[in-house]
Amino acid sequence: MGNLLCCVQVDQSKVAIRERFGKFDDVLQPGCHCLPWFLGSQIAGHLTLRVQQLDVKCETKTKDNVFVNVVASIQYRALAEKANDAFYKLSNTRGQIQAYVFDVIRASVPKLLLDDVFEQKNDIAKAVEEELEKAMSAYGYEIVQTLIVDIEPDEHVKRAMNEINAAARLRLAATEKAEAEKILQIKRAEGEAESKYLSGLGIARQRQAIVDGLRDSVIGFSVNVPGTTAKDVMDMVLVTQYFDTMKEIGAASKSSAVFIPHGPGAVRDVATQIRDGLLQGSSAHMP
Repeated sequence: MGNLLCCVQVDQSKVAIRERFGKFDDVLQPGCHCLPWFLGSQIAGHLTLRVQQLDVKCETKTKDNVFVNVVASIQYRALAEKANDAFYKLSNTRGQIQAYVFDVIRASVPKLLLDDVFEQKNDIAKAVEEELEKAMSAYGYEIVQTLIVDIEPDEHVKRAMNEINAAARLRLAATEKAEAEKILQIKRAEGEAESKYLSGLGIARQRQAIVDGLRDSVIGFSVNVPGTTAKDVMDMVLVTQYFDTMKEIGAASKSSAVFIPHGPGAVRDVATQIRDGLLQGSSAHMP
């Protein structure tokens, strides 16, 4: 019906290419247009102005001889003011873009090591975009955005990279664990040293208190009981301590302490041995 009334409709985000007797005549914008077909006017075709996306997968080799698949995503659109160039100059727009992407990627990636390819993917995308922009602008197309969306090495290479990464992390973990154990041992040794030092101070103070107590006892007993000597007082103290010790051993349900000999008369023998040892030590140091 539109053709009979010489009217044609162009949808939004599209333009129509009008020809007259087979020659380009005009670019029709969205809306309704009069098309006098009887004067040789006709629609040669439509051209979308929407942004289109083309994913290009390119296999290439890095500088360290690793084959990788690089996936580039190209977003492009036709320019309304250059619609006639976009319609007439290119018969296969997607194939043309793909050829330029292949050319740039295969010229850039072989100059880089595999790790550098991952680190410099933005630089690769920029190089692809600049080359496409320069080439496709002459055909009435604008490159909106170029992205390197995936870099996929060979499966064996990926497995090796993962193993290297895992080994490095295990080595770091082992180092940190050893360092932690070292610090723990140092702190434990410092704690034990401090504990032994404090224990030694406690024992020394305890012995000093015992000595002071014994001295006070000997002096007090000698004053209150005339005629007694320090030896008599010490023998009595040793006997008292002996019976106190035996009482504690007997009261304990489980005890591993054994006194040999264990008779009360052994206290005098022990006291005698201590005094003899002291006297012998004193004689050995006398000139």
